[in-house]
Amino acid sequence: MDFTEDQIRRYARHIILPEVGGVGQARLLNSRVLVVGAGGLGSPVILYLAAAGVGTIAVVDDDAVELSNLQRQVIHATSRVGLAKVDSAARAVAEINPDVRLVPIHARLDRDNIEAILADYPVVADGSDNFATRFLINDACRLAGKTLVSAAILRFDGQLSTFKPGGPCYRCIYREAPPEGQIPSCSQAGILGAVAGSMGSLQATEVLKELLGIGESLAGRLVIYDALSVTFRTVRVPRDPGCPLCGDHPGITDLSSHGSTAHACG
Repeated sequence: MDFTEDQIRRYARHIILPEVGGVGQARLLNSRVLVVGAGGLGSPVILYLAAAGVGTIAVVDDDAVELSNLQRQVIHATSRVGLAKVDSAARAVAEINPDVRLVPIHARLDRDNIEAILADYPVVADGSDNFATRFLINDACRLAGKTLVSAAILRFDGQLSTFKPGGPCYRCIYREAPPEGQIPSCSQAGILGAVAGSMGSLQATEVLKELLGIGESLAGRLVIYDALSVTFRTVRVPRDPGCPLCGDHPGITDLSSHGSTAHACG
């Protein structure tokens, strides 16, 4: 594609990277990504994808901006408290990069709508904040052949991995959701705001790598971050032959086992 003078200036630091160049930047401008949740993780993911020039970013979230969000959800502002998060995110993206179209999906993600929502997006960034949604997204992405970049945060810790068709899936790490109440939520246990920024930035990096086809994919590995000790551990995650979704004899072949709704605010 031919870049305008403004685009050449905007993306100059990408274009001079041999791994990206003009071809890679054009690929980003033609890319489509779905981000689940415009919260602590989704905020930096959306901001960095927009700044990078990812042409179409869909964001699904059914929440409105609350004052308690602003400690970590940096895409929102005090002046937008009460506004739907997807609309707040759209305003922020419009100010960052006019090349980017944000598609706001103000909805509660569930088994009835997820397949239609996923259909146009080959890469999904999961910034949800609960196990029900993570399992739903994992299963839907695997069944639809989508690449999923998934992150999670709590207190001072974070986890990040990529799941691609043919490799291990989220259920190879966690077979099923823990009993309700066993793992506290961020609202119960707390989260250091900057940890959301750290993990969301890493998540955005992995999404960009997948879109560009550069570097070593995080597929088959799980990154574990401890902010208090400033340590990163990388654990190998092989495909589990007994996995009910991607194993040798899968028992999950559709989304009927999921509840009718799943919270997706991140």
